[in-house]
Amino acid sequence: MAEYGEWNRKGATLSDVTAKTEYGVDRDFIIKGIETGKLEYRDGAIWGNPYLRILRSQLEKYISEQLGKDYLMKVKSQTELRKIKKEMSGLKKRLNELQDRKTDLEESLKK
Repeated sequence: MAEYGEWNRKGATLSDVTAKTEYGVDRDFIIKGIETGKLEYRDGAIWGNPYLRILRSQLEKYISEQLGKDYLMKVKSQTELRKIKKEMSGLKKRLNELQDRKTDLEESLKK
């Protein structure tokens, strides 16, 4: 099912916890997909906490089959919007820091 090397490609896999955050699907939904043969998975554990690692492309296909393409597009858009807002707030914070530093340097040069 999976393409050659897909498990090793950056961003091609995600955990069941990340799937819940990004796509709004719970672990039971993922397990149902695994049991029906629609999703491939690998077991993993971090600090003794087990998780399921699944392929993003298969999960997106399964979500569109089960919940509809509109749901998938809506959730992906919400996730992208969340990332953009986070990046913008970080940039605003960095800009404020730079403006403060610029003001301090200008004042020190005037003396």
